[in-house]
Amino acid sequence: MKFLQTLKNIWKIEELRNRLLTTLGLIAVYRFFSFVVLPGIDTSALTALQGQTREGIMSLLDMFSGGAFSNASIVALGIMPYISASIVMQLLGMAVPFFQKLQREGESGRRKMNQYTRYLTVIILIFQGWAYLANLSVQMGYAGAALPTGFWFRISSVIILAGGSMFTLWLGERITDKGIGNGVSMIILIGIIARLPQSFVQEFISRAGANSAGGLVMLLAEIILLLAVTVFSIMLVQGTRKVPVQYAKRVVGNKQYGGARQYIPLKVNAAGVMPIIFAQAIMFIPLAFVGYSASASTSSFGIALTDMNGFWYNFVFAFLVIIFTFFYTAITINPTQMAEEMKRNNGFIPGIKPGKRTAEYLDTIMSRITWPGSFFLAFIAIMPVFAGFLGINAQFAQFFGGTSLLILVGVVLDTLQQIESHLLMRHYDGLLKSGGRIKGRTGSIAAY
Repeated sequence: MKFLQTLKNIWKIEELRNRLLTTLGLIAVYRFFSFVVLPGIDTSALTALQGQTREGIMSLLDMFSGGAFSNASIVALGIMPYISASIVMQLLGMAVPFFQKLQREGESGRRKMNQYTRYLTVIILIFQGWAYLANLSVQMGYAGAALPTGFWFRISSVIILAGGSMFTLWLGERITDKGIGNGVSMIILIGIIARLPQSFVQEFISRAGANSAGGLVMLLAEIILLLAVTVFSIMLVQGTRKVPVQYAKRVVGNKQYGGARQYIPLKVNAAGVMPIIFAQAIMFIPLAFVGYSASASTSSFGIALTDMNGFWYNFVFAFLVIIFTFFYTAITINPTQMAEEMKRNNGFIPGIKPGKRTAEYLDTIMSRITWPGSFFLAFIAIMPVFAGFLGINAQFAQFFGGTSLLILVGVVLDTLQQIESHLLMRHYDGLLKSGGRIKGRTGSIAAY
């Protein structure tokens, strides 16, 4: 009953209702274009491409695009080129003085950084568009068909693919401005969810078969395992270590300020899902050199770094996740700045001198909680491989961890947090019966 009452309360708030309807409408537009095939492509000859994206690293590309990649859709390249460009710009912001200066210029610098990010996105799209058409030509050849010949077909198709991806980015920005949640994250979320029903049905059919080991009992065990991993992911996203901060008393005129004790919540996983996004982007690089070349794909190096079930792929992937967790945490959490702000507001950590000692203490605490957080994050990132060892269907196994599960958990929590904020501002009950609050996340893909 409380859930139905909450839905009624959401519908009563006109602004929230309009934002939800706008979000659903823009998502419907994106899903429609994911089924619009490139001009000149024979849809009956896409069976080989769809088979290529059922498992392996290509399945991730197809998952992030909600099946548009395997449909040879005009939005096949999806939002990932923009994410890649954003990652590059963040790295440049750390290493190149020109971009460091832009980051310190406030809103005007942020607009310029966004503009450069879009320029870089277009450049990436041009290269990825040519690579996508090359792969599509090979896969259609396996089906006994061929892409239309001619230079102008390639040029026009690359322009359409780039335009489709930029249109997807525009839809994401409209969701952020006029809808609910972060648009870029929401589009990736919808792409992942779109694959879930089909993957579950395929797993159900395979387990219900007469020759299946364990049958439906095994399917029930898989669902319980999926729920357990999901709960663990939520704990990882929301886990914090609270550091007490005491504020000194100040008397201004006849009023007394400060004197209260507060807590700084330091997240166990301050980097969110971004280390996995970073690592996944790096692991896509071998695919660009290997996946579209029949001769190169036969090399042992190419096979090792494109085999998602292989030891070396997962070892390198997990190692990159751990490294990028520390890297991104160092970007998002600045102990020196936190210590300066506490000192400026007459705050101090009991037993720790203000200033440099406080910064060193906070840095030590962050290092201690980031180590287990990074290993847990790496474990979740490679969980789909362990699910595959249990005989779970490759497509369904993608939901047992990895990028997909953490994006699902993080984006859903962010969206629910925004909805709850609207309810509480208008004096309605929140989404939790216990009166607790849904915690968001930081350092997520939503930052883009």
